[in-house]
Amino acid sequence: MPLISPPLLQVRLGATSGIGTETARVLALRGVHVVMAVRNMEAGREIKETILRNNSTAKIDTTELDLGSMESVRKFASQFNSRGLPLNILINNAGIMATPFKLSKDNIELQFATNHIGHFLLTNLLLETMKQTAIKQKKEGRIVNVASRRHKLSYSEGIRFDKINDKSGYNSLSAYGQSKLANVLHANELARQLKVTHLFEQEEGTKITANSLNPGAIATNLFRYHSLIDGFVGLLGK
Repeated sequence: MPLISPPLLQVRLGATSGIGTETARVLALRGVHVVMAVRNMEAGREIKETILRNNSTAKIDTTELDLGSMESVRKFASQFNSRGLPLNILINNAGIMATPFKLSKDNIELQFATNHIGHFLLTNLLLETMKQTAIKQKKEGRIVNVASRRHKLSYSEGIRFDKINDKSGYNSLSAYGQSKLANVLHANELARQLKVTHLFEQEEGTKITANSLNPGAIATNLFRYHSLIDGFVGLLGK
């Protein structure tokens, strides 16, 4: 995506490995103030130190966030909003894949809770800050959901809204596809709503775009729960 010269602030979810780490590194290199939202603070500190060793002028923070917990999401959003920082870019990247059946802290199937619900809630909680930033800086805001080709390989009925927590019919890969399909639909609907809002508030410069993307066939530790997939990543993609 085009990068705008500072002041620019970006919140990066899932920044302690793979695509997240590389995105945080490159954006920091371009002068972006990056806030890494991480579940593992120790890993987050290590990534931050690595980036700073190679780019001493990087402006990068780490803040704890567990997307599988709505309490943690609300706490992160409250802390971020209370800092009074601008927010130009939100990249929803964190995720888990093909996990054994497990419920989140809020008793929601873990992949759906982490990959979709957590991102959905956080985006909503930070959206007003993004709108105010767009107005004040007159710069377009960006929301990016990192999805997957596997959104096409959800359950046969798409998203099983009435069976999210059905252990008996659980398929780890279909559940992952379901969560990625939710990422795509979230971005599509958010883009539609933001476009309508912009039409009514155009004079205030509140334009924010929302997109989802497929990062392609990239081998990361996302596959740690399903070793067989690692060998076929080149065929299946993320």
